[in-house]
Amino acid sequence: MTLLKPKISVIGCGWLGFPLAKKLIKRNYEVHGSTTSKAKLSALEAVQIIPFLIQFTSEGIVGNLKSCLKECQILIVNIPPGLRKNPESDYVKKMESFVNYIENSSIENVVFIGSTSVYEDEENFPVITENSPTSKASAPKQLIAVEALFQRNKKFKTTILRFSGLYGPKRHPATYLSGKSNIKNPEAPVNLIHRNDCIAIIISIIENNIWNAVFNASNSTKLNKKEFYTKACQLTGLVIPEFDNDSISTGKIIDSRKLIHDLNYNFQIKL
Repeated sequence: MTLLKPKISVIGCGWLGFPLAKKLIKRNYEVHGSTTSKAKLSALEAVQIIPFLIQFTSEGIVGNLKSCLKECQILIVNIPPGLRKNPESDYVKKMESFVNYIENSSIENVVFIGSTSVYEDEENFPVITENSPTSKASAPKQLIAVEALFQRNKKFKTTILRFSGLYGPKRHPATYLSGKSNIKNPEAPVNLIHRNDCIAIIISIIENNIWNAVFNASNSTKLNKKEFYTKACQLTGLVIPEFDNDSISTGKIIDSRKLIHDLNYNFQIKL
């Protein structure tokens, strides 16, 4: 007898969530997906994603989140906190409202997309594992507080994926810094991950039932920031960035060995 696959809700069908949802549908999952743009609803529906218009605001959640979660067993939370553009935003408050909805839904397991920006940059470029201390700065503290909201909830199981900087189609590494000047931390390590790997890792977690876990997810290169972005711009014909070589560099090296071991995962795209 063929077991029915769990239904999946993807909150945030943007640059990462949309191709992820399409890949899940190809693997015969039923997928509910949210967008903040009314114009994108038809694009979701065209690829068999059951679409919902949902926005997370400081005043509350706008849209039919209850229906987006209805009859789904797995939830993928892919909501950019927006703290760089709006550092005064209360990301924790937004997610507290969200968790209340999840508690009263059919959701059993959650994949929460987090960030390696929760870890501090230091002069000695520490090797960062999932047990490394996190930053005390305001934005990382909010991110960690939201992770805890999900991890500590007994109504569902959550796996946290802390991704490094995402790149891929329409987000080539060369375009990040091309033409800019006085860029800090030229000697810092580079921590990036391709969108294809992000999608493959999420699917691996779902299909191997890896819950109640935390993973760093980052690819590595031996080139430092100045070397990597200079080379990336040279290869694509873009203006080479200029770096501040006089200041002391800070940074970190993200260690993904736990993810590689527990998921038996090999990165698809090398830096």
